[in-house]
Amino acid sequence: MTQTVTAPRTSVLEDHDIYRLDARLTDAERAVRDKVRAFVDAEVRPVINDYWERAEFPFELVPKLAELGVAGTAIEGHGCPGMSRMAGAQVSLELARGDGSINTFFGVHSGLAMGSINALGSEEQKQRWLPAMARLERIGAFALTEPEHGSDSVALETSARREGDTWVLDGAKRWIGNASYAHVVIIYARDVADGQVKAFVLEREPDAEFPAGFRPTVITGKIGKRAILQPDIVIEDLRIPEANRLQRCDSFKDVNKVLNATRGGVAWEALGHAIAAYEIAVRYAGERKQFGRSIGSYQLVQNNLANMLAETTAIKLICFRLVELQDEGALTGPMASLAKLTAAKKARWVVSTARDVLGGNGLLLEHDVARHLTDMEVVYTYEGTDSMQSLIVGRAITGVSAFA
Repeated sequence: MTQTVTAPRTSVLEDHDIYRLDARLTDAERAVRDKVRAFVDAEVRPVINDYWERAEFPFELVPKLAELGVAGTAIEGHGCPGMSRMAGAQVSLELARGDGSINTFFGVHSGLAMGSINALGSEEQKQRWLPAMARLERIGAFALTEPEHGSDSVALETSARREGDTWVLDGAKRWIGNASYAHVVIIYARDVADGQVKAFVLEREPDAEFPAGFRPTVITGKIGKRAILQPDIVIEDLRIPEANRLQRCDSFKDVNKVLNATRGGVAWEALGHAIAAYEIAVRYAGERKQFGRSIGSYQLVQNNLANMLAETTAIKLICFRLVELQDEGALTGPMASLAKLTAAKKARWVVSTARDVLGGNGLLLEHDVARHLTDMEVVYTYEGTDSMQSLIVGRAITGVSAFA
């Protein structure tokens, strides 16, 4: 339901919500937003720069994140919260506003892994895995991307052949967040019998080793999302029972159901980074003095701040409309691609401009904007690069595919 519009919370327009879109949130959605924001401010921000710099994941935050009861977001039943899509979007926004690595950890677990089971699993499979994942007692990973098939994920080569009641998988995966320590790994592989893509669930007990046929090696040397561990994986003679094949995945079209549902979440993540960068820049412009005046009093800085606010507002308008279309059952692939394309491009500019407003200080982790800047480079690339999203939209415009 519509809420009463409230005044900006500061004397300057640090509050990004100039068109008062947050007034459209229900009380329940606002409550979700506020508890995630409080968690980010109290638990994530004080520690994340240290973890980010050391390229380590803050496992200490997982039990605290579990206490929020938001894993699974809009999934109904099986111990999941069944919140509105808008409430789920607020989770993505607020986590990204704090840190991209934490948001990616959650997005992979809640959106891609739990989303795969919910969309493609049988009722028995949902009941088997989702409750423990909703409590974050079992962490999920989503193994789709391969070393030779980044943007062209439909051409995946990891193979699966059936031997009685067992499937034998061989291949390789890359950039698989959470997979070096996950308990439930969704592995997408091509059935050698019919050539179709199917989904398999690798289970691991909390204190057990991965089977010999599953060898993850964490990728090092990243410039962004440094606190989320993303391994390369070698899959060799990995045996998974038929009972662990997701029963409703029979082709890549089924995989796309999951990808289209989560692509909107990436747009909301981009919004979170943009909001964080805008707020940092506004505060800094009011505090930093040069040539005897605050830098916020100079025309060039004000021009940057005004355009940052304009771009952030444009992203937010698109994101709100995206949720409306999802709720109406009217969201299409090109719509989701246009949202991701636009949000990532605009947010990338916003965080870059915020870094410029902070000058040399913008290069320091202590001011946070450098982390958002490099994390946005990842957002700009993953779940379909800018170029790939534009070709999906271009195909819808012209009716002609530019893909090979």
